[in-house]
Amino acid sequence: MVSSSVSGTEPRRVTIHDVARSAGVSRQTVSRALNDKGEIDGTTKQRVLDAARALGYRPSRFARGLVRQDTTTIGLVIPDLLNPFFTEVAAAALEAARARGWHVVVYDTADRAEEELGTLQVIGSQVDAVVGYFSCPEDELELFTRGMPVVLIGREHHSARFSSIRIDGEEGVHAAVAHLVAAGHTRIGMLDHQARAEPSVRYEWFTAAAASYGIDPDLVVGADQSADGGGTALRTLLAAHPDVTAILTFNDIIAIGALREARRIGRSVPRDLAVIGFDGLQLGALVEPPLSSVALDTRRLGALAIDQVARLLTGVDPLTADDLVVRAELRLGESA
Repeated sequence: MVSSSVSGTEPRRVTIHDVARSAGVSRQTVSRALNDKGEIDGTTKQRVLDAARALGYRPSRFARGLVRQDTTTIGLVIPDLLNPFFTEVAAAALEAARARGWHVVVYDTADRAEEELGTLQVIGSQVDAVVGYFSCPEDELELFTRGMPVVLIGREHHSARFSSIRIDGEEGVHAAVAHLVAAGHTRIGMLDHQARAEPSVRYEWFTAAAASYGIDPDLVVGADQSADGGGTALRTLLAAHPDVTAILTFNDIIAIGALREARRIGRSVPRDLAVIGFDGLQLGALVEPPLSSVALDTRRLGALAIDQVARLLTGVDPLTADDLVVRAELRLGESA
């Protein structure tokens, strides 16, 4: 049984107390049934097992560890470890988990739906809680993670079963557009995420900010999430709109590819083309010119996810929705 979700209240894990109450037996009887002890009759045992299955109860390896010193294991699901943003988030989560003496198993889904589903099919038997990025519907998440805490990153949750960390870049993107407008740019484009069926929320932030300054919000093309994708998208954008003098990109990797392509076609950055990324990667400081970016605190993002999991596992009051927000801020380098 999960608690109801009201005004951002997060769910708690199904406990042995819930199973005992549902089956009308004591905690000790539940323990004996689940551990296949012979001290109880078959009818009672079956009633306990049926109650546990109906509630989605999954014995916590964390709770067992209080007696047997087992190690808690967290499943961290990442869409693309080749993308430095996700690597930075994973590193922060690993550091936070290591400080608690926990293990982390990292799953890379390669940003593919079939890999994500395959991960979900095996993850339930391997970990005590799940943290990460998912694109699948919540009913699929529910099916494969019943009885364990799930913390979603960068995605709103609707089911009371889940908790989520929201990324809010609206003010940061608005600040980026405001900076470009103040520098005299009137033709500002965006290189958005190409692989998604619908425009990204970052696109929505960009178009709202552009419209507020009277800037044409439709100078947008999709880009693969890679440096090559950024270069290709920039060529496409400039072929259609050669008067564009500034761009905002879905992420820093796309921005770095756009920087490289701008240099190749003879556009000086930022004199001929201003470039602002999104993520705030450490890598951005190493390119030439150093990248301006709407920056996220990746260390906080990873640590916050582990903190919320710890609260859900141990029964401590979980963080509220207002606490589970990481806001992006404009960080100026020399590319804009």
